[in-house]
Amino acid sequence: MESITKNRQPAGTLRAMAAKAFGAAQVPDGDDWVSELGHGWFNVAYRMRLRDGREAVLKVAPPPGVEVMTYERGAMATELAALDLIRAQTSVPVPEVYFADRSRELCDADWFMMEFVDADNYGMIRDTLPAPAQTGYDEALGAVTRQLNEIRGPWFGRLDGPGVPTWRLFFLEMIENLLGDGQRREVDLGFSYAEIRAVTTAEADCLDEVTEPRFVEWDLFPNNVMIRDGRIASIIDHERAYYGDPLIEAVFIGTSQPAFGDPAAYLRGYDKATLTAGEQRRRRLYNVHLGLVLVIECAYRGFTGDHVDWARARLAEAMRAR
Repeated sequence: MESITKNRQPAGTLRAMAAKAFGAAQVPDGDDWVSELGHGWFNVAYRMRLRDGREAVLKVAPPPGVEVMTYERGAMATELAALDLIRAQTSVPVPEVYFADRSRELCDADWFMMEFVDADNYGMIRDTLPAPAQTGYDEALGAVTRQLNEIRGPWFGRLDGPGVPTWRLFFLEMIENLLGDGQRREVDLGFSYAEIRAVTTAEADCLDEVTEPRFVEWDLFPNNVMIRDGRIASIIDHERAYYGDPLIEAVFIGTSQPAFGDPAAYLRGYDKATLTAGEQRRRRLYNVHLGLVLVIECAYRGFTGDHVDWARARLAEAMRAR
C-alpha cells in the first residue's frame, strides 16, 4: 500500500544500516540483496539477504517532516515494547528483533532489524484458500488474540506510559485525539464533530465495566498474520498496541459490523460464543472509534479513491448502529 509515511532510504544508507546491525562483512556486493516489502500501510520495510545467507527485515519509521496522527507518534517504540512483552509472556510467534537504533545517525528516523518470516501473508491469500482452511486460520487467529489479551497491564494507555486509571478516560482521550487530528486537516466525516463527541460522551458509561487493563493488539487483522504449513507462523506490525479492553480487538468487529466479515470462526477460537448487552454497547462505540481512524488516516497518509469511500461508509454504519 502506498503512503506518504513510508520513509524510503537510498541504497547507501541501507548498506550502512545493515553494516551497523550485522557488521560490514555481512553486507553483500551488488544491489540484489535488498528489496522493499510493499504490503505495509505505515512504515517502510525492506527484505535483506546477508552474506552468510540469513535474511532480515528492516523497518524505518516515518520521516519527522510528515505529520502523523496523534496515536501514531512513537509507534516504533510501541512495536518494540509489544514484541518484548509477547515474547516474554506468551507462546504467540513473533519475529525476533536483531538490532534497534534510535540515534538518528544514519537516517532521520528510528529503525530496527528483525527476523524475516518465510511464510505467506494470510490477508493477501485468504480469498484464494478453500473455506475449511479459512475457517481453521480464523479460529487460530481468535485463539492467538485471546492469548495476547491475557497479558495484564499496569494501567490503561500506551505500553510505555504514562497511563491513566480507567478505561473510560483513555478511550475518550483516544476519541478526542482522533477528532483533533481530523479537525486539523478539516476532514469531512459525514457527521459534525460535535455530534460524534456528544455520542461518545453520552455512551461512555458502558466503558466502566472494564476494570482490568489487558494487552490489546488492536490491529490484528489477517494482513498482519503470516501462515505456513497450516499454522500461524508469526504475527507482525505491533505499533498500535496498548493496554485496554480486549473487546476492541479486530476479531470482534464483525459481531456488529458485517462489512468486516463473519466473526463466527474468530469467536470460536477466542472461546467466546456471545456478547452481553453491555459488551454490545461497548462494541458499537468501538466501531465509531474504528470508523474515525479509517476516515481520518486517509488524509494523513494520502489515500484516495475507493478506500476513502469505503472508510466513510464504515463510519456511517457505526454511527447509525448506536
